[in-house]
Amino acid sequence: MKTVLSATLAGALLAMISPFGEAQADDSVFVGHLKDVTGATGFVGKLYGEGVNDALVWINAHGGIDGTRLDFESVDYAYEVPRAIALYKKWTGQNKMVALQGWGTGDTEALISFVAKDKIPVLSGSYSGHLTDPTGKNPKTQKPAPYNFFYGPSYSDACRALVQWAEGDWKAKGKEGKPKFIHAGDNHPYPNAPKEACADFATELGFEVLPPVVVSLKPGDFKAQCLTIRQSGANYVYVANLGPSVVSLVKSCKTVGTDAQYMANIWGGDSETQKTLGADGDGYVFVAANAFWGDDAPGLALVREIAGSDTPRTHHYIRGVCSTLYMKEAMEWAKAHGGLTGESIRNAMYARKDWVPKGLEGVCIPSTWTPEDHRGMTKVFIYQMQNGSEIHKIAETDLPRRDDWLGY
Repeated sequence: MKTVLSATLAGALLAMISPFGEAQADDSVFVGHLKDVTGATGFVGKLYGEGVNDALVWINAHGGIDGTRLDFESVDYAYEVPRAIALYKKWTGQNKMVALQGWGTGDTEALISFVAKDKIPVLSGSYSGHLTDPTGKNPKTQKPAPYNFFYGPSYSDACRALVQWAEGDWKAKGKEGKPKFIHAGDNHPYPNAPKEACADFATELGFEVLPPVVVSLKPGDFKAQCLTIRQSGANYVYVANLGPSVVSLVKSCKTVGTDAQYMANIWGGDSETQKTLGADGDGYVFVAANAFWGDDAPGLALVREIAGSDTPRTHHYIRGVCSTLYMKEAMEWAKAHGGLTGESIRNAMYARKDWVPKGLEGVCIPSTWTPEDHRGMTKVFIYQMQNGSEIHKIAETDLPRRDDWLGY
């Protein structure tokens, strides 16, 4: 199934109601937007995708890129890598795309060489550490990624922060011996992205790292996996999946009496998951990278304006807004310094330090990208579900920017 906002129709409407006016109707550039609504990650993909889409519409309604309209297609590719590649080829050939708002790890990693060759900057919803080394200087880097960016900590750094938190939690509880760590997730690029890097750091901190347990991204009966986790004696379980799969895992493990601390990646915890888990989710820990809807942050006023409603949105939606407004400001810089080309937009991502898009103060974490390092941040917020309906921030970690962690 394909969901497309017609750029032609949008352009006709904007010519009547926007600041562009008819005289500038042809002054536009094309941006692609890949989203997952109906695929394996649609539970969170639709939330993040709405944030991106709403922000793109808002940009055009407020003058575009200093008078240049964004033509865009927002397409549900159902988390299928071949469809993402086909859309990319269409957009670069037919639409002359200058930037891409991407989504999944499998497709983003598959497109690394394409976007580098075509000089198309990508701001993705994948936070794979493999995307953070633009030059390939780290021997562990799978492939240099000079045109890949994302807003948020890498999956590897987020998992490292959770393991670091777990080390402190273990000591605070007066436990002795080596805590046991296990990775639970599907055998897929997204859950696998931080597996080795996080296991290495857990070992470095003195954990006993157990063999990973494969848990499908699709919801199901995971009692067998939970029995394996219970029999292994795991104390800390890194939950590498998201949404319905997470709910199935936690509830299945509750049924068989698995006693472990669950720690989830940035897509594996949110208010929607908590609503389904209820009291079964108490104690569940996950990471985030921006303010939440109900926080006291001045930039949330702009997020509400972009959303067009006071109806609460998840932190995934807000990250989609952050990602899109980083792209907007990079495009504004590019237009003023050489034109709206992919290469110029890429260079604009390096133009600022401790960067927060205008109007999103207190919402997006200050980020810095350089030609040698595409880790925009190494700060990680850690939250915990409590009392059946509450989510509280319990830690904030600033990880070291180690060279051996770049691209890994």
